[in-house]
Amino acid sequence: MTAPILLRISFVSWITFLVALPVAVLIGKGIAQGPLPFWQAISAPNAVDAILLSLGTAAIATVVNTLTGTGIAWALVRWEFPGRRLLWALVDLPLSVPTLVAGMLLLALFGPQTPLGIFLVDAGFPVAYARPGIVLALLFVTLPFAVRAVEPVLEELDLAEEEAAETLGASPWVTFHKVLLPPILPAMAAGALQTFARSVAEFGSLSVVSGNIPGQTLVSPVYILGEIEGGNPQGAAAVSLVLLALALVLQPLAGRLAARAGGRHAA
Repeated sequence: MTAPILLRISFVSWITFLVALPVAVLIGKGIAQGPLPFWQAISAPNAVDAILLSLGTAAIATVVNTLTGTGIAWALVRWEFPGRRLLWALVDLPLSVPTLVAGMLLLALFGPQTPLGIFLVDAGFPVAYARPGIVLALLFVTLPFAVRAVEPVLEELDLAEEEAAETLGASPWVTFHKVLLPPILPAMAAGALQTFARSVAEFGSLSVVSGNIPGQTLVSPVYILGEIEGGNPQGAAAVSLVLLALALVLQPLAGRLAARAGGRHAA
């Protein structure tokens, strides 16, 4: 019994040191000067603009990737086609590529000196150093979360239920709405929450592709870095607490939804 107890103590101590202690220190730093300075820091115009931009672009990326990611997962699970294995590998590529490199990839394609970038600027729709570039970067880095959340549930679905619905005369829409959607909906929701949380926290690619213009393309993680470099660690800690609070709410909720999805199709 001694060895398991020692292992538990070791694991708890390590997680406490690695995760809980830095979180506690950040909370203490963020509220060290009291509620009024904290409120002033997070309600500063540039801070509000940065937080709202992060939330807005994250919401757009979440909706787009949840819908397209579910479709991609469906294609990977249900269809056999040339290039399927390549597509499978490409879905996971954003997890392997440093996010700074992801930003450089987008700049190489949409940068202001590239043919496509020049064309888009002339058409009045710049991507690099503009909000569309932020959304595109978030779509790139979060795609795996949307796809991989739904894929295991689709793999476990019983095709006999769909065939029975079709035999009984159900239309494709009714089959989707009544048979397919209920078991995959919790997984879609879990993937959406993970996508949203990851989008709000994204730094590397956005520091390259957004342009970091206050009030226009400056997102909250890059704003935090700017406050640190500008000698305002208190302001940086306060805005960090806002993002931390959001993560502490979304991550457990995503875990519950994922467990619910797993429990439903396992049952």
